[in-house]
Parts: sequence; structure tokens; C-alpha cells
Amino acid sequence: MPRILPLTLIESVEPNDPCTHLKSTTLKKLRDLDLEAPITAGRPPYLSAASGLVIVKSTAYVVADDEQHLGVFSLTKKAPGMLLRLFAGDLPNKKKPRKKHKADLEALLLLPPFRSCRHGALFALGSGSTQKRRRGVLLPLNAKGLVTDTPRLIDLAPWFEPIEDVIGELNIEGAVIANGRLNLLQRGNKGADVNAIVKLPLDRVLDALANDEMNELPFTARRYQLGSIDDTPLGFTDGSALADGRIVFTAVAEDSKSAYDDGSCAGSAIGILAANGRLQSMRRLTPDAKVEGIDARIVDQSMRLHLVSDADDVDVPASLYVAEVGRASK
Repeated sequence: MPRILPLTLIESVEPNDPCTHLKSTTLKKLRDLDLEAPITAGRPPYLSAASGLVIVKSTAYVVADDEQHLGVFSLTKKAPGMLLRLFAGDLPNKKKPRKKHKADLEALLLLPPFRSCRHGALFALGSGSTQKRRRGVLLPLNAKGLVTDTPRLIDLAPWFEPIEDVIGELNIEGAVIANGRLNLLQRGNKGADVNAIVKLPLDRVLDALANDEMNELPFTARRYQLGSIDDTPLGFTDGSALADGRIVFTAVAEDSKSAYDDGSCAGSAIGILAANGRLQSMRRLTPDAKVEGIDARIVDQSMRLHLVSDADDVDVPASLYVAEVGRASK
């Protein structure tokens, strides 16, 4: 059996809690995530629930937690986005049945080259909050950073079930590769305020994907308290790694008591974790938007962020934003 370590140190945003006391970072809207046509009859011609973002060269890949497709958008052109099918079949249009049957893909990350994907791959992961949401999708890339192969479905249950035994109700909202680990960002809520980062060994993860052998893996987990907005606790929604090993994450204050139900959003924030896992800083995002996907990189000694939103409302399109954070010192 793999050696599984229990939850360890708790990192807190205090004494700057609540988050309303923090400095702010301004979001600039670049575009709505509009599409050439509705995904299915009766649906709008845009993504409305963007939940994960990866940028490869000039292409933005976006997963939406209530769709069967991956959105593909150009960062250099304003043309509507294209779609890549991930799962067979279509979801019901009505909200409750759709919520019940969706794969709930909440995390998207870029994997480095490995044995079966010599140019790397995109990897989308479900939240794990129900049995149907313990699926992932592997999408190999070509030398130009484009998806060219058939998506491969991945059973995430062998990884997720032992993690759930340690931290309780799952809601994996982000995935980041940093410091030789696959870091899964577990989001807390009002009912179970357990934000955590679960670390799995990257070499074992890549071997499992290359061999299509999804066995239980060793992991460690570390809890975090991120503060609150209007008495609503902040929970992880995504993360992005910097070259020096730091993780830049997004968090939202959603008034919900479970990993399944939605709630009103009081605001969003971004934070930075040092390479050793220590919480370095947090900043409130303005104007308010429920931010669920992030790509962060250093440009001219500043940190440039691209972010996508999910309004939990099919009548509101998801948007792509950009933000800059001053000197990006360690």
C-alpha cells in the first residue's frame, strides 16, 4: 500500500483577515468566451461556466464545468472560439438534470513531455464531488501546442478515493505542476472549510498516464485558511505555477455549504504560495467576478495574469480577463 501522510500545517491569511482589508488588483476584461454557434440546440453561443485555463503560445484552452467540450480561443484574434469534444453524447439543457450528469471538469493543466505524449498534453480533471465527477481527459499536443489526437478518458477514482478518506468531501478545483509534484487544489466551503493542497509525485503520475494504469498513489496534504469576504470563507478555485516554484492561485467566497450546491459569490482573490508552501500574500480582485481559472507568468519583472470567470448563470457568458501585479519579487 502507498504511504499516505495526514494533513499537516495550517497556513492562514491572518492577521489580514477578512480579505476586504487587503490590497486590490484590477481586472481588465479582454473578451467574452463566445462561440461560432451554440454547442447544442437550446444552449447559448458561448461558454458560461469557465472553470480552468491553460495558455499554450497564443492559444487559450478553457474547460467549462457544465459542458462536454473544451473551448479553444485565440489570444491574438477576436474571432469566436472553437470546440473540441471531450465526452460522447449531450447533456440535458435543464439546470438540475445537467448538474446531475455533468463531468464537472474544474481543473486544466499542461503536462510536460512524457513517454506517450512527446510534446506534452493537456489534462482536464473532474472535481471528484460525486462518482460521475471522478473522470479526467488526456489530450496530447503536437509541436505547435495544438490538440491533434483523440481525447483519452482517465478514471481518477483510484487517486481520489484515498484522498477523500483523509480530507473528507472532495471538490478538486485546480491542478498545478510545481517542484516535482502534481498539486491538487481542494476547495473548502461553509459546511467544510477545508482548503488543502494535495501533492502527488509527478513521475508516478506520468507513469500512470503513460501506461494507463491508474493505481492508488502516495500523497501528502496541507491545509490552508485563506480568510473571508463578508463572512464567507474563501476557497481555492485554480492555480498556476511560476518558474521559481511558486504557485499563484485564485480563490472565491461562495455562499455554499457543500461541494455540490452553488451559492452567491461575495468576491474573489488571488494569492501566492512560496515554493515551500508558505502563504506569501493575497489580493482582492476588483471588480467582483467569480474567477475560476488562471494562467500566471512573469513578464518584464511583473506578474501577468489571465483569468476566466463562471457566473453560475447560463444567461451570462464567461469572460477572459487580464491583470498585472507590480514587482513579482520572491
